[in-house]
Amino acid sequence: MSKSESRIWVPGPVIVGAGPSGLAVAACLNERDISSLILERENCIASLWNLKTYDRLHLHLPKEHCELPLMPFPPDFPRYPTKHQFLNYLEAYAKRFDIRPFFNKTVVSAEFDPRRRLWQVKTRGFKEEEEIVYLCQWLIVATGENAEEVVPEIQGMNEFAGPIIHTSSYKSGDSYRGKRVLVVGCGNSGMEVCLDLCNHNAFPSLAVRDSVHVLPQEMLGRSTFGLSMWLLKWFPVRLVDQFLLLVSRMMLGDTARLGLNRPKLGPLQLKSLSGKTPVLDVGTLAKIKTGNIKVCRGIKQLSCHTAEFVDGRVENFDAIILATGYKSNVTSWLKEGNMFSEKDGLPRKPFPNGWKGECGLYAVGFTKRGLLGASLDARRIAEDIKRAESMAFPAYPPRQS
Repeated sequence: MSKSESRIWVPGPVIVGAGPSGLAVAACLNERDISSLILERENCIASLWNLKTYDRLHLHLPKEHCELPLMPFPPDFPRYPTKHQFLNYLEAYAKRFDIRPFFNKTVVSAEFDPRRRLWQVKTRGFKEEEEIVYLCQWLIVATGENAEEVVPEIQGMNEFAGPIIHTSSYKSGDSYRGKRVLVVGCGNSGMEVCLDLCNHNAFPSLAVRDSVHVLPQEMLGRSTFGLSMWLLKWFPVRLVDQFLLLVSRMMLGDTARLGLNRPKLGPLQLKSLSGKTPVLDVGTLAKIKTGNIKVCRGIKQLSCHTAEFVDGRVENFDAIILATGYKSNVTSWLKEGNMFSEKDGLPRKPFPNGWKGECGLYAVGFTKRGLLGASLDARRIAEDIKRAESMAFPAYPPRQS
């Protein structure tokens, strides 16, 4: 052991990550009188929301599907809370359940010691020499599916003269006024960034490589998500998909005519099998129809000021924004090969069975079902740890006098 390394025993679970998932499981543990310790690499809770999201972001699903366990949203919040309202909710949530993460603690490794039957979680602070090893019986991985940016390798990226940024660095279209901007990726972020650029008088183009399902955010006066969940109680997925696609065509038209081809599988089937989320339209399609947003094919290569697409088309651009998503980083620090896949850093077992591993290892926020899935897993984990704790230390009745 080096002189700069110290060891700390944690009587309860150690939670890695102070995002919504980490807060949710800490609150559920708190309700069961189980103390926990949260390690967070940034200097705030919900760092993805705080530091890496654009200004106009709203929750894409209604608030009732996004609240964390034990505390609903304030009744005066709109149906789709803004980014800042959601962050205020998380701050109030942490305060209510007395959740105080240890900030600026980057977990560099976590490994189970079979001899001591304990997890050893090594962290590093601002200074490289500041290392602490936390010892605990339970380890909860709450870093989630969106821990690191995905930056694709595009031929000619180094030759492009303008800025190339990931959406994690994008805040507003204000600095892009009058500029030609290529947005790469047609998920919810890519579509919404295009709309924001349009609203700030930029000239966005959307590079679409794959097929995508675009659905209205609301159908028949209800949220599309809520309506889908209700229909699934009565009908098989295939029929619900057919209904969603029929209503979408009536409301949005044929998206293939706009360059947005739909996958062969329906939106819910595709989500279940691959985790690929359908895009919920918040106004982008209308801008595509009017020509304010151009749709392009996938990029073949970049040069100084241009992008060449796979169909041979060449366009000039001033800037490029990569809406190419995020990925898990679990396999870079967790020394364990059974629970998490080395391929994508997600639990090997599909939902709803991916929350529990071996030797006191748990995962929350990896369901590909958003905050609702994280809340379900948080409750399961807290119940399981409480059960394990009661079995290890049974509560004996008082001795009769």
